[in-house]
Amino acid sequence: MENKDKKVLIRVQNLKQYFPIKKGFIQKEKLYVRANDDVTLDIYEGETLGLVGESGCGKSTLGRTLLQLYAQTDGRTMYYGRDVDEIAPDYVLDILKSLVDRKKEYFNLKEKEVNVRKQYDALPDGDEKYSMRTHLLEAEKHARDSFLDIVQLIGGFFVAEDLAPISDILVKEYKAGVEYRKLKEKLNDARVAYEGARSFQKEKGKTKEQIDAATSNALSQIEKQEEIIKIKEKELEEIRMEIYKLMKKYESNPDFAKYEVYRDKGINLARLTEEESRKLRKDLQLIFQDPYSSLNPRMTVGQIISEGLLAHKYFDKNDEKMQNYVMEVMEKCGLAPYFIHRYPHQFSGGQRQRIGIARSLALKPKFVVCDEAVSALDVSIQSQIINLLLDLKEQENLTYLFISHDLSVIKYISDRVGVMYLGNIVELATTEELFAHPTHPYTEALLSAIPTTDVDNKKEAIILEGDIPSPIKPPTGCKFHTRCRYATDICKKVTPDFEEVRPGHFVACHHKINL
Repeated sequence: MENKDKKVLIRVQNLKQYFPIKKGFIQKEKLYVRANDDVTLDIYEGETLGLVGESGCGKSTLGRTLLQLYAQTDGRTMYYGRDVDEIAPDYVLDILKSLVDRKKEYFNLKEKEVNVRKQYDALPDGDEKYSMRTHLLEAEKHARDSFLDIVQLIGGFFVAEDLAPISDILVKEYKAGVEYRKLKEKLNDARVAYEGARSFQKEKGKTKEQIDAATSNALSQIEKQEEIIKIKEKELEEIRMEIYKLMKKYESNPDFAKYEVYRDKGINLARLTEEESRKLRKDLQLIFQDPYSSLNPRMTVGQIISEGLLAHKYFDKNDEKMQNYVMEVMEKCGLAPYFIHRYPHQFSGGQRQRIGIARSLALKPKFVVCDEAVSALDVSIQSQIINLLLDLKEQENLTYLFISHDLSVIKYISDRVGVMYLGNIVELATTEELFAHPTHPYTEALLSAIPTTDVDNKKEAIILEGDIPSPIKPPTGCKFHTRCRYATDICKKVTPDFEEVRPGHFVACHHKINL
């Protein structure tokens, strides 16, 4: 794997996003729009992953589902920008409390998977085997999800015959961690309020001595809270030492290391409650397509940018530092500081998009979904915004999912490109590799449609015949087979695996080209 040395920021496994359709009187079957269907990919820290495909293929839905603006129907979305201890979500406590039962459940699912595989292997090639393959993939997924739920939290402890004492100590650590985190949040709130109170007194013209006297009680409370946090931190360390000693007991088991490699601190975004997701909003931001409707016309630029800063307790509303910070962010995004009191209608499209970018970046996010961020702008402005995004990515070490239907823009800005068709990623590779060696027939057709001025090397455009199938009842097998010029009988029946054909180059096709 070419990217094995890079740090994964987002890991998506078997993501599904279905939207239910209201059932009619004569309709017997419950129907869904299958906007994203079994999407699996990694997004690495500091990269720009371009996502391209025809309108309606599910690009924007995928971006918004990763941010959990839609509750995903199925699959795992792991986020590695923060430790699970920082958020301490409820689902972790549920798993830790029920480790014994979950391990039994995993072995049952694994046994079921083995039985289905035996039936599948015994069948001759044909329709029955193709049908059984769907059941096999489903059984594999259930067993894998059950396994990962456990080992990502307990690692090598999985080898223990009795998980009850391990469950007890890990629950104890979890509860102590939650208490510690709440105290830290309370301390942060107190510090923000303290800075705001000092700025308020200063604005009223008070001297330093008067300000110190007026805020001395608040400062004293902060110091007390810091002492309590030190005590709680020590208690947490002692619990972790107990866990470490317990771990030593199992390290001699030959399978310990095999399971320990699965332990990680990732957060499963798909399992978070709304309140838990809200805490991660500052890390996961969205730049909207339309710079005209995405800004509140009743708020000034300063209010728009500072809205998130106040919500996430970066500053108190009276804190003088906030205005300086907002102007600093505006300057980074190419907006003059004196724009701070102006309203959105006083700006051009490009300037409005810069305001939208400044609003997202003010929170110092780690992952930004740029949803057709330049599509609504004039061509002359597009290059300015793209270069701005590239500069900010470099300065702030940002990671982008850049969604666009414009292949020229995708080629310019992306490190890797994913090609999406009817809810599935059918090809994923580095930008250079994808444009030089398109391996999926759909990618080949998309690239052939790029206009060129090179008369000596002019390629014939491949016309995709037929309409895009309905995402409500997509074709069986490979969804692209109804429009593919290489399609054969197997394409109508068997969904192709998403497999690596060259280092870092993944394709889902039975008849790969350019190999």
